[in-house]
Amino acid sequence: MRKQGILLPISSIPSDYGIGTFGRESYRFVDFLKKAGQKLWQILPLGPTGYGASPYQSFSTFAGNPYYIDLEMLVEERYLTWGECNSYDFGDNIHYIDYEKLYHAKFAILRVAYNKACGMAVESRGDYQEFVRENSFWLEDYALYMALKNANEGMCFIEWDEDIRLRKPEAMDRYRRELSEDIGFYKFQQYLFAKQWKALKKYANDAGIEIVGDIPIYVAFDSADTWATPELFLLDEEGNPVGVAGCPPDAFATTGQLWGNPLYDWSYHQKTGYEWWMKRIAHCYKLYDVVRIDHFRGFDEFWFVPYGDETAERGHWEKGPGYELFATMKEKLGDKKVIAEDLGFLTDSVMELVKKTGYPGMKILHFAFDSGETNIYLPHNYEKNCVVYTGTHDNETSAGWINTRAPYEKEFLKEYLGVKEDSDLVWALIRTAVSSVADTAIIPMQDYLGLGNEARINTPSTLGDNWKWRMDKSALTDALAQKIYRMTKLYGRI
Repeated sequence: MRKQGILLPISSIPSDYGIGTFGRESYRFVDFLKKAGQKLWQILPLGPTGYGASPYQSFSTFAGNPYYIDLEMLVEERYLTWGECNSYDFGDNIHYIDYEKLYHAKFAILRVAYNKACGMAVESRGDYQEFVRENSFWLEDYALYMALKNANEGMCFIEWDEDIRLRKPEAMDRYRRELSEDIGFYKFQQYLFAKQWKALKKYANDAGIEIVGDIPIYVAFDSADTWATPELFLLDEEGNPVGVAGCPPDAFATTGQLWGNPLYDWSYHQKTGYEWWMKRIAHCYKLYDVVRIDHFRGFDEFWFVPYGDETAERGHWEKGPGYELFATMKEKLGDKKVIAEDLGFLTDSVMELVKKTGYPGMKILHFAFDSGETNIYLPHNYEKNCVVYTGTHDNETSAGWINTRAPYEKEFLKEYLGVKEDSDLVWALIRTAVSSVADTAIIPMQDYLGLGNEARINTPSTLGDNWKWRMDKSALTDALAQKIYRMTKLYGRI
């Protein structure tokens, strides 16, 4: 069945409190998707973020981002008052997130809500206790980790006192007692997150819309996962990485990309039957209907950069788990809907792995017009089993991308799309994606709105201006929904 959807991060949803939430504007976006005939809403990873705000560097691979908890819903549940919500400064820029103000305001107001919840004995309620019990395999370590970070002025665990850094039993018991209030606070956040997200996802599913979520291949070094389960990673006796993740030098990054994530000890995972991975993936399918597996080629081969290097240039390739991981996933979890992020330099072995899994790979139109008619990203070279995008969260917006094309590339672009005016190129690019044989087409919301690079989500290998863009409340018009619907129906994706 041919499908179509829109890519829009939760963080970009409009709201009155600094960042997108699971509140009424998200429900309104679901209504817009339904009017527009869309079947998919693709979002970015939902994990809690820290410095840099990247959803691909989270404090936990299982936890949710408390920024997305909607305050208006907490007012309805009597955890907060309107006056309390409006007494904090979340930033006054409606188009960009002010993460510094958001950090201080959101946790302060959630603390107010938690104190009231304690007075209402929420922690003794059956639904709360059920949530804690079902998620105890990750929630206990996460809540303690975040409480310890607070107690250590935000420092990563590698800088903590040795007894708790190495999780010695007596230290674990002592800090659980001393930090019990903070531990409860972080558990409460996760309870609210799960409750609100479950309701929003159900609303989308009831409207015939599936959620496409994103699982980063790696976890952050500064995370509860690394601290609590060091055996999963290539770490030395002190807990430091032996090597870290990244990408080799290429045309986009002359010194490569240094991500800094700890690398997996794949031999250990294999011995356990990939138990942790199965828990991780199963958890994803509680959150999402379709999972986009980030950096899919890393399961075939991964770039090993010696720890301490300042660039990724001296890295080397090492073998990943290959098909065995996905065979185990199919055996343990059954057939699941997956999108394989197979971008970048594709070796024969990577392409064979994608083919063997049967998962659809990704086609990006922004990559299609720089090397002639044999380019694999040009639609006439597609097979049906793929997902086509104009661009992703890591690309420029289509309007921004068009403006930065070299003259020869723009000429080829116009000829291929059959248009003469630059002003027609964005919608022509969208039409080309939607009309292609690809089973699924997903278009970033910014492209439907015709926005330039001021609305770009992320520029890889940079810090400071990423993950900030917010959509205007007035963007979701009936006229735009009808325009998208007509094109979706025209090309058989309703």
